[in-house]
Amino acid sequence: MKFDMIGIFVEDLAKMVDFYTKAIGLEVNWSGKDPYAEFKHEGIRFSMYERKKLPELLGQKPSFPKGLNGTFELAINVGKPENVDLMFEKLVSKGATPIYKPRNEPWKMRSSMISDPEGNLIEIGSDFWD
Repeated sequence: MKFDMIGIFVEDLAKMVDFYTKAIGLEVNWSGKDPYAEFKHEGIRFSMYERKKLPELLGQKPSFPKGLNGTFELAINVGKPENVDLMFEKLVSKGATPIYKPRNEPWKMRSSMISDPEGNLIEIGSDFWD
């Protein structure tokens, strides 16, 4: 068994696709009309699905967190520790909400955190150092 895809359920698919393509730089397979969008990414599939379509898909009404979503994080690795600072500034300048600024962690990694337009947490991390 292996994890194949990470999918998030979103309120405004167009806004989220715009952020993840323009700010983060992912390519997407999406018609602009379907309730599902899948981003092109090496390693693990990443997708989004409109929340308003979920009750029909699931056969029941789900609930969702409001505000800053503390139920999961997406983590991106940017390699060298100094790249964390550059990526943090880039993403904040493109509309991400800063959560915490770049800092050195006790586990020998540099990290920072932002949120996307719907409050999902994204950690920006470096490789570990000795």
